Amino acid sequence: MKRVCAVRRAILISVILAVALPAWSQQATSSISVTGAIAKPFTLMTADLAQMPRAMVTMSNGGIETRYEGVWMHEILQRASVPLGEALRGKALATYVIAEAQDGYQVVFSVGELDPAMTNAEILVADTSNGKPLFGDNGTFRLVIPNDKRGARSVRMLTKLEIVQLRK
Repeated sequence: MKRVCAVRRAILISVILAVALPAWSQQATSSISVTGAIAKPFTLMTADLAQMPRAMVTMSNGGIETRYEGVWMHEILQRASVPLGEALRGKALATYVIAEAQDGYQVVFSVGELDPAMTNAEILVADTSNGKPLFGDNGTFRLVIPNDKRGARSVRMLTKLEIVQLRK
């Protein structure tokens, strides 16, 4: 009888670990690497975003409002020395950003659609939701795009921003 209980306990622990470890590993990534066609690639941690100019947007989904807070994408691009404003012309207009999630999901944005001097589009790199840090299926960071009609480009579990310059 004791042996049966020990086996059941071992099976239960195995099941719990099989469920809990993948969820824990999703939370293990709490940084965004900024790489690609920039002079100095860098990594942004939650504390780094907290030191940058903050912004907030409210989204509604199914009648439920969520208030996201974070940093505008263009602030991160400025930190990466990506040409914006008057400097965004010529070859620089052939630059794009690949936003990548921990699970491999990718979305592409042209630098022109990320520059507030060129468009009214707003893209937030959020780290909080309703005043609390993002977690679980959202990951630590999430793209929030309030003017998109669908949420397909709102990358959750954001881990990487790769700046790419087209060559022609």
